[in-house]
Amino acid sequence: MSEDKSLIKVPKFEGHYDHWSELMANMLRAKGLWGMVERGFVEPLDESLLNEDQRTLLNEARMQDCQVKHYLFQALDRCVFEQILDRSTSKIVWESLKKKYSGNDKVKKAMRNSLKREFELAEMNRGETVENYFGRITAIANKLRSNGEEMKDNVIVEKILRTLSDRFTYVVVSIEESHDIEEMTVDELQGILSLHEKKFDRPRKEESDQVLQVDDKYGGRPGRGRGNYRGRGRGGTNRGGGRSNFNKSTVECYKCHKLGHFQYECPMWNREVNYTVEEEEDELLLMAKTGDDNIKQNSCSIDSGCSNHMCREERMFSTLDKNYTHIVKLGNNDKLQVMGKGNVRFSLKGTSYTIFEVYFVPDLKSNLLSVGQFQEKGHNLV
Repeated sequence: MSEDKSLIKVPKFEGHYDHWSELMANMLRAKGLWGMVERGFVEPLDESLLNEDQRTLLNEARMQDCQVKHYLFQALDRCVFEQILDRSTSKIVWESLKKKYSGNDKVKKAMRNSLKREFELAEMNRGETVENYFGRITAIANKLRSNGEEMKDNVIVEKILRTLSDRFTYVVVSIEESHDIEEMTVDELQGILSLHEKKFDRPRKEESDQVLQVDDKYGGRPGRGRGNYRGRGRGGTNRGGGRSNFNKSTVECYKCHKLGHFQYECPMWNREVNYTVEEEEDELLLMAKTGDDNIKQNSCSIDSGCSNHMCREERMFSTLDKNYTHIVKLGNNDKLQVMGKGNVRFSLKGTSYTIFEVYFVPDLKSNLLSVGQFQEKGHNLV
C-alpha cells in the first residue's frame, strides 16, 4: 500500500525552535531525508562534465532536497518564510531558522535560571489533582531540557515528593520507605499517587471495608494504639466496637485530639517522625491468633504512624534476608536496629495470609502493621 503524502502532518513552526526542530528532524529521519539537512549537497559548476551515474545521483539529490524544502515551507507561515532570503537548499533554510530562533548561549542560560527558580518554587495547590500537578512540573522540566539542562527522573520524583499537599503525607512516607527513589520513574510515581487519590475521593460508605477484622473470640480488644481512632457515639465512647453506624465526624485524632479525621490525615502531622512507639499501657488494635501459642506473642498492632511493617519474632518469617540492615526511629527519638527483611505468613479464621517486606526488629515490644503499607497495596483499613 503506497503512502498518501497528503495525509502527512507537518509540525507547524510557531517560534519555539527547540521543540519544533526536534519534531521536524524526527519526521525527516523517518522518511530518510535528514541527510539533506545534515550534509546538504553541492550543485556542480558544469553539469556537462558528469557521467551518467553522477547525473542520476545529482537528480536524486535535487529531488530529495525539494521534498525537504516542501515540508519546511509547509511548516512556516508567510511572515517567517519571507525573512529567509536564501532558499536555494533545504540545509540553508534550516540553518537560517536555527540562527534566528534558537537563541545564543547567554539567552539560554538566562532562561534556564528563570525556569530553575520556577521549578524550585512550585508546590501542589490545595485541591489540585495529581494529574494537573504532574503536568505543571513536567512542563517546566521539559523546558529546562530544551534549554540544555539535564533533568533526570529522580530529580523530578524527589521534587514532587517534597511538595505534595498534606493529605499525601503518609503516602510519601510509605513510598520513601518501600521504594528506591533513585530508580523510580515519573510515570511510576504518578501511577501510585493517582491510585491513592482515587481512594481519597471514594464515597464514605466504602470506608466500612477492612483488610483484617477483629474477632473477640481471639481475645482481641480494640483499644487505643498509636494509629487509633477514638469515636464518641451518642451512647458513650466507641473504641472500635460496633461499626455499622460508623461516622467519621465522630473520629478523634490522636495527634491534635480534634474530631473529623484520623492521625495520618492530621494537618499537624510531623513528617520527621516516621515511626511511632506503642506505650506499654496501650491496648492492641488487633489480636490475630496464628496457632496454640500465647496470643500476645503473635499479636500485631495496626499503626497509622508506622511507615513499614515490623515484626519481633524471627520464627514468624516464612522468608528472611538477614543481610538487610537498617535503623528505625521511634516517636521518642529512640533508635532500633533492623536485623533483616522478609515475608511473614499467618492464618486467620482458616485463611492463610502473607505480608511482604516486613522488617525484623527483635527489640520491638510488639509487632506493627503499617496502615500506609496496606493502603499503598490497594487495601482499605478502618
